[in-house]
Formats: sequence, structure tokens, C-alpha cells
Amino acid sequence: MATATVAALPWSTTGFEILLLIWLLSIFGLSSTSSFSTLFQCVVHPFCLFPILIFVLAIVGMLWSEAAWPSMLYTIKSTVKFLALPLIAYHFVQSRRPTWVLIAFLASCSLLMTLSWIMFFDPAIRFSAAKNDGVPVKNYIDQSQEFALCMIAVAPLAMDLFKRRRLAIVVGLVALMGAFFANMMFVVSARTALVYMPAMLGLFAFRFLNRRQSMALLFAVLATAAAVWATSPFLRTRISDISREYQLSLHNIPKSTGQRLYYWQKSLTFFSEAPIVGHGTGSTEALFAEDAIGKTGLAAEVTRNPHNQTLNMAIQWGVLGIAVLYATWICHLLFFRGGGFMNWLGLLVVTQNILSSLLNSHLFDFQEGWIYVVGVGIAGGALIKACRDGPGQATVSFSS
Repeated sequence: MATATVAALPWSTTGFEILLLIWLLSIFGLSSTSSFSTLFQCVVHPFCLFPILIFVLAIVGMLWSEAAWPSMLYTIKSTVKFLALPLIAYHFVQSRRPTWVLIAFLASCSLLMTLSWIMFFDPAIRFSAAKNDGVPVKNYIDQSQEFALCMIAVAPLAMDLFKRRRLAIVVGLVALMGAFFANMMFVVSARTALVYMPAMLGLFAFRFLNRRQSMALLFAVLATAAAVWATSPFLRTRISDISREYQLSLHNIPKSTGQRLYYWQKSLTFFSEAPIVGHGTGSTEALFAEDAIGKTGLAAEVTRNPHNQTLNMAIQWGVLGIAVLYATWICHLLFFRGGGFMNWLGLLVVTQNILSSLLNSHLFDFQEGWIYVVGVGIAGGALIKACRDGPGQATVSFSS
């Protein structure tokens, strides 16, 4: 069930939710009374406890919120996913097969990427729900998050297999990484990926390469970037659109770049009005709506998502919310600072989320939020199991 659930995540929101519910219920059904002490240890472990505090804060924040019930419930729904984190971690404390789930996610994303290429070369093949060319399901932001994560996560694994002379698998992994990268550069990708991908590559170099290898990677990245810029009309258009959208915003015309800048400016104003505990759960949309009365164009924009995770927390719960958010991220960064693949996976998931949350509210978004919860849950549970099994198993090697 865990494998099926994670494999469904890139494809279907409803299918994922149904499988997730069955999986989490089965965890209780298959657990003995004595093993619930392990579940309690997962719940009170800091790497699970801090995300749960975000949900608790959303519940408590309803006390001083003047937002309508639908807005408050929307925020609650965005944070309830954190309650699943200790259950997922508990499952992988018991499981001996976390790699099954990771392989399923990689295979699922690879299939999605293949279909994206097919749609790119034959636009006539198109799902009715697809809004963008090369995006079979959902949207290009979610797709970019998945492809970038898969591409960089397997890089250390390819290095380890190369050292062990598993050349056939290495060639396959390198080809897969190249296909993910080319898809993002030539077919479709989110501009946010241009923020987190260089940082994720830098993290890879810091963790696994020496100085000479890091310099070689840097030159390779610069050469590849120059080649892609010269050959990818899609990438050049996406970058040049930033300036065009900003210029339109100066004339009060709402476009993506200008909208973000406006949301951030207004969010800082709302935060300054209630800096300690914020305006309460679900208050963002009502604040924007009230400010938009009598205005037109960009100034009339109303949103419940300021496209920045820190500001999203600040508007609703002030400094208290920011403190809980940053405590969660810092706790997870410290938790995954060790060696081995599971530490690498957890660290990569957290880093990607932090950076992508500069331009989005990705902890509260469905796809990216669940990638975070599932990724941290799998890696954290496997590490707790390794530590519990003995001092010699405190890290998980790439060969395991």
C-alpha cells in the first residue's frame, strides 16, 4: 500500500488520497498493542513534533480569526497532512523495504516524463485536463518539483554504482537524469526550478565531491547552461517573460511576476498590522479582499496564497508562525545531516522545499506538501530504524 500510494502521487490527487487513507488505516490495523509505544516515540520526536505544531497553530489560530469558515477550513485542510508524518515514519521504522517505495516513485515520475516527451513531439496526444503542452497531468510546477528531485536524488547513487563497476545501471541512471533535465529545459518547467536546482546541485557537490570534482561540475554546469540557452527557445522565453511581466505590472496589469511582487508588498503590510500572533487562521483572503475594494487591475487582485511560505505564516500567525515554520525546517536540516542515502534524501527534500517556498507556499500546497511529508517520513523512519537496530547501523549506505 505504501508503494502504491507513493507511485500514485505524481498522477492523481484523488487516487493518492484514497490509497493514503487505506495505507494509514492499515498501519493501525496491523499494529500490535506493544508497538504503539514506537508510534508514540515517533509522534514526540522533534522531526515529527514541529510539523504537527503547524497544524495545532492553525487550530488555535481560529480563536482570533475573523475569516469566514470556508477560509479557515481551507487552511486547516492545508496543514492536516502533517498529522500523517509520524504514521509514515512509524511505518518505515517497522518496514524493511523503504527502497521499494523510492523505486516506485522514481519509476512513476519516469513514466510521467516519458509521456511528457511523447506529448511534446506529438501535440495531438493530449489529455483533456492538460493545460500546458508537455504536462500530462496536474501542472508544470508540480511536475518540475518531481523531476528535479528525482534527477538530483539519484546522482550519488550513480556515483556509488560506478565505483562498484555496475556500469549498465550507471548508464541507465545517467540517461534518465539527462532525460529529466532535458525535459525541464526544452519542454516545460517552473521558473522556480531555476532557483532550487543550482542550490541542490551545490548541495550534492558539498556532500559528495572533492574540490577538484566540484570545479569540474561547475564548469560542466556552466557549459551546459550556455548550450541550453543557445538551443532552447522555451527557456529564453520563460526568462525574458520576467522583465515583460514586471513592466506590465508597472501599468497595473496583473501578470505572474507583478502579482508576486504585489502579494509580497501587501503581505508585509498585513503582517505589520498584527506582528505577534497575526490575523488568525484563514485570514489572508479576507484581508486582500478588503484592501481591493474600489481598486482595479493589479491592485484589485485577491488571493489566499501570497506565494511565499514565510509570508503565508506571518499573515495568519505572526512571529509565532514564522518561529514554528523555521524551527521545523532547521530541525529537519539538522536531523538529516549524517551520511547515507536516507540522510541525503531527507536533506534534499527539505532543501528543495525551503528554496521553492521563497516563491510559493509549498508546505501548504497539495503536491509539494505531500512530497515533503512523505519524503521526510520515509527518510526519518528509516533512520530511526537504523539507529534502533544498533550503533553500527546509524547510517544507511547507498548499497543498502
